[in-house]
Amino acid sequence: MNQEETVLPLSEFIDLDRSGPIPLYFQLSQRIEKAISEGRLAAGSRLENEVSLGERLGLSRPTVRRAIQELVDKGLLVRRRGIGTQVVHGQINRKVELTSLFDDLVNSGQTPTSKVLEVRRTTADKTIAGHLGVRVGSPVLLIRRLRFAENVPVSILENWLPEDYTDLAEENFSTHGLYQLLKARGVTMKVAKQRIGARKANQSESDLLMVEKGSALLTMERTAFDSNGKAVEWGHHCYRPDLYSFEITLVEK
Repeated sequence: MNQEETVLPLSEFIDLDRSGPIPLYFQLSQRIEKAISEGRLAAGSRLENEVSLGERLGLSRPTVRRAIQELVDKGLLVRRRGIGTQVVHGQINRKVELTSLFDDLVNSGQTPTSKVLEVRRTTADKTIAGHLGVRVGSPVLLIRRLRFAENVPVSILENWLPEDYTDLAEENFSTHGLYQLLKARGVTMKVAKQRIGARKANQSESDLLMVEKGSALLTMERTAFDSNGKAVEWGHHCYRPDLYSFEITLVEK
């Protein structure tokens, strides 16, 4: 069932100046932004719909819509198909270090959860074998998960693991991060090769991430190696760019 809308009291808007030089849409967006920054509109809450808000305030729908769009453009609100407009939980910034999305969410003060889409023992094709440094046809484990932050979908994670880890239990992937499970097996990850890119969402991804088909997605491919230089996982992930970004520090040589 959809979350109920949060209706701000009229007192939040009592000082709107309807005859002054400042556009009404800008005044409205400022007041909603203030309610967000001061916690009266909590992260993840669902905003009152445009028609209802406009009728309560005596404002036209285009005025309300433009005010909302201002906050969407700032990254404070996000429109979700079938849900409405929600307050963003705060974008997760990943420094380009050897960390997992699970750890990034925990470190940013958010609660990560996962929906397991698929766990399957299969064999390595040429691409997977090349990334993991194993023979074509070797046993591998495929894991597909949908990762949430505070119940909002952030990323689709696909990982392939070599034969040594094909016995990992499926039920653990819904409550623990992959790197947590590998570390519990005594794996020490030392280095990774990573590629960051972008592409458009297909229909399946748009449905899972609750974005429009064709929306931009961040992508990341990574092969992680243990302390012996052996590949322990190859991952291909896609992220919602309104909720996730990569941070890189550049140093002049």
